[in-house]
Amino acid sequence: MRNGYSVVDLFCGGGGFSRGFEDAGLTTVLAIDNNRAAARTFAGNFSNAVVLVEDIRSLSCDDLLYLLNNKRPTIVIGSPPCEPFTGANPARKKEPLDRLYKDPVGQLVLEFIRIIECLQPKIFVMENVPALLEGDLKVALKEEFRRAGFNVVFNILRAEDYGTPSHRVRLFASNIPLRPKKLRRRVSVWDAIGDLPEPSEDPVIPNHEKPPRLSKRKLKRVTRLQWGRSVILYEGAGGRRLPNLIRLHPHKVAPTVLGCSRFIHPFEDRLLTVREQARLMGFPDDHVFLGGRDEQYNQVGEAVPPTMAKAIASYILNLLVGGNA
Repeated sequence: MRNGYSVVDLFCGGGGFSRGFEDAGLTTVLAIDNNRAAARTFAGNFSNAVVLVEDIRSLSCDDLLYLLNNKRPTIVIGSPPCEPFTGANPARKKEPLDRLYKDPVGQLVLEFIRIIECLQPKIFVMENVPALLEGDLKVALKEEFRRAGFNVVFNILRAEDYGTPSHRVRLFASNIPLRPKKLRRRVSVWDAIGDLPEPSEDPVIPNHEKPPRLSKRKLKRVTRLQWGRSVILYEGAGGRRLPNLIRLHPHKVAPTVLGCSRFIHPFEDRLLTVREQARLMGFPDDHVFLGGRDEQYNQVGEAVPPTMAKAIASYILNLLVGGNA
């Protein structure tokens, strides 16, 4: 560990959260995810971390402490799946509390709380969608964290405020207020991807292979598509119509990158490559994504943007160094 501060990453995915913390000077010592492709990506990018491919529900407190050599981590971070809570999911449960207590995937938020109760880190940060606080969920979560020994603070942050070239509003539940420093300017789509070469079958830059081809029908619509408009509208929760296959505006921040979302290049009639979408999330080019093409897109879209994570981590590190955490 570079400074004696250790990080455990739960639901680590392809490593966006940890990438930001590592870039800020912190060291991830243990990462857990049940997705094999995502875990391979994480292991390939963080050689110093123990990476466990496991359902977190099967891990006891003793298991975790054994993996950590009985050393409690300084920080626990994690991103339990947001699908049970997000308004983009038309199948989410109607009653907010049912999303947390009756949906098996939603219950993974409670698993995060169980693990921080076990590990008792100095600081925890859990990322999810703001809809995690709908209805009575906010009160319920405060009580769950209190039982685990923590007072929780709900921080709502925008990724584009911290140098991410895409829009993303996220909830970060933590035991301290998070006030990372905002940047004065926004990073546009073209700032992020404008210097990339044409995609190829054997790219110099990882994950910049030629993207999947559009069907003739979709391609015909794409050729007429203006900046900011979409080919597809799909139904989210409550009948909301949500766009997909959006032609990106080169001089604006991109819309929210999701695991299921695909974007159209601002000037070319094609999908973005995995690398282009990764740049819209703030990933550096040396962060390589493994697995099948769809798995790679999903790892990008389901990540915490590294630029956003770095801003949070830098703020936390300053508190730790100053003895204020």
